Amino acid sequence: AFDLVNIHLFHDASNLIAWETSPSVYSGIRHKALGYVLDRIIDQRFEKVSYFVFGDFNFRLDAKAVVETLCAKATMQTIRAADTNEVVKLIFRESDNDRKVMLQLEKKLFDYFNQDVFRDNNGTALLEFDRELSVFKDRLYELDISFPPSYPYSEDSSQGKQYMNTRCPAWCDRILMSHSAKELILKSENDEKIVIYDHIGPNVCMGDHKPVFLSFRIAAGAGKPIANVHKCCVVQ
Repeated sequence: AFDLVNIHLFHDASNLIAWETSPSVYSGIRHKALGYVLDRIIDQRFEKVSYFVFGDFNFRLDAKAVVETLCAKATMQTIRAADTNEVVKLIFRESDNDRKVMLQLEKKLFDYFNQDVFRDNNGTALLEFDRELSVFKDRLYELDISFPPSYPYSEDSSQGKQYMNTRCPAWCDRILMSHSAKELILKSENDEKIVIYDHIGPNVCMGDHKPVFLSFRIAAGAGKPIANVHKCCVVQ
């Protein structure tokens, strides 16, 4: 017996607001929402079993830290709305090299000049900025990520590997589990311990998200010792 819980958490409404603080205000909202769900799963009124939580967590990279790293040698230009004086755009230019534009940031624009940084070696150099799950490390486990950020991909059918310039690419789509579920996956009674955590369709258009999957073998009857015992009758 184990629980499968599909989840879809809140997104980042504005790149500019996400950039303002580290961690962002949106990260805090997702933190509260996920904590609420986990508390419901382990409600003491119900029998405690292993669980998997999966879906679009909308986890984002720490935007402020990412921008400071990607644009470490750049100068920032702020553009404000004439009527409200509200910041509507940030432009990061190289200090030399003819002041080449490295990044343009708007509410729904994240236009970085070199997308390869998110694809090279599956973008794993940026995993240090994937911090939203860290507050749940005592409650949730995740296998090592070895696939590129799952969002936001171009929806042009001829651009299967291209990211859209709307948001900073991030590992939004995840499969997490309780520590007891981890034991079910990683404990093997034989040599056939094959666990795969990966994404689907790396070279073809799958929409703006690349689906993520977890594949593993589990022994029949694993988990709760009495999971396959009938409770409605007595064996004579």
